[in-house]
Amino acid sequence: MSGDNAGRLYEDHPLRDSVLQEIHSRPFHPLTTPAQLLHFAFTADFAQAAADRREISQFCARNGVAGPGGNAKHHCVALKDLALRWEQHSEFTTWTLIVEGAAAVDFEAAQALAAPILGSLPQPGPLLVSAALSLEPDAQAAALEDIFDESSLVASTMGRGAALAATDFRLAKDGFVHLIVRDRGLTPNRAGALTQRLLEIETYRTLALLGLPEAQRCAPRVKAAEEGLAGILNKMNIVEGAPADHKLLDEMTRLAAELEADLAASSFRFGASRAYDSLVQQRLVAVDEEPFGAFSTFASFLARRMAPAMRTCETMANRQVDLSKKLSRAANLLRTRVDVEIERQNRDLLHSMNERTRLQLRLQQTVEGLSVAAISYYIVGLAGYAFKGLKEIGVGPDPSLATAAAVPMVVLGVALIVRRIRGAHGEQ
Repeated sequence: MSGDNAGRLYEDHPLRDSVLQEIHSRPFHPLTTPAQLLHFAFTADFAQAAADRREISQFCARNGVAGPGGNAKHHCVALKDLALRWEQHSEFTTWTLIVEGAAAVDFEAAQALAAPILGSLPQPGPLLVSAALSLEPDAQAAALEDIFDESSLVASTMGRGAALAATDFRLAKDGFVHLIVRDRGLTPNRAGALTQRLLEIETYRTLALLGLPEAQRCAPRVKAAEEGLAGILNKMNIVEGAPADHKLLDEMTRLAAELEADLAASSFRFGASRAYDSLVQQRLVAVDEEPFGAFSTFASFLARRMAPAMRTCETMANRQVDLSKKLSRAANLLRTRVDVEIERQNRDLLHSMNERTRLQLRLQQTVEGLSVAAISYYIVGLAGYAFKGLKEIGVGPDPSLATAAAVPMVVLGVALIVRRIRGAHGEQ
């Protein structure tokens, strides 16, 4: 049984095909020397990315070539004089226009050739990266110092000496960051891989640095929150009482809400900067660079210029997280203090209620005693009238003696009845 037939015996995982194809999703475009590459990166949200996909599909239809199919994130359009490489990423889209052969000897000629294509495609979003890479023969090379700003010139041999790459990472007057790769024995596949990695370094290092303005924006707000927390903690050691504690708790809640809003807004940007910086470091390893002359290498230059910005972003992200934890601990401490104060007030209230209940019980007992005396007085009075009536008709004992004898029995009887009634109410 063949391997293909064996594989069809089983039901595929729904994500199997996309996972297997991911490793081939962005292949290198083989290049022959000379070549000019114009590379653009645009930030794009979900709606802009969808609109850009439609524009690329329409562009391909107008030029009679196949467009990107399905959910493809990469597509290469081969036109008459050049090729367009289109890629979509999570938060940005890239276009790379590739001109090879005789038209690629001169950068201005290649740019003029690409202008109609660029004019027919609306940009997906704000432009972030524009880089121009020239792949040229090493034999006709001018001095690098005559091409780039010597103060920031970086140059390295790459691919075990198969190429010399140089740039100054500066935006030229034409709006591009220029890179030069001089061919010293590159095969088409190696040339395509090297140029793509260099353009990715330029793209990812720019995206990584987007975290720095965000860190600078957050810095004064985080500092104000830290000072506010310190002030609240100092007040906690001075003021006492529920009203003051509630006021401090309101201030702390406001600080925590502002910090969490900043944290939610910046956490993605800082996380993305870390990821892009990691990609830059991976690409620097992949190009296999070695020092060239007295010039800085790509890795050393970017480490010197990017590392402080990345540390600033990392420090700001850590400050936000640490401050959030401190605010949470301080809020818990203050809530505990408020809860203890509430429990003390509840204790005092219960004590006051117990005292009132005791007084009410004593008052009730007094009222019961007076009630027994009053009821007994009326009953004895009625009995006295009865005894006097009996005396008038010549029967019964002496009214005074009978009334006096009835007093203890009436009082005892009334007291028993009142106690029984009180017991019956207590059981209810």
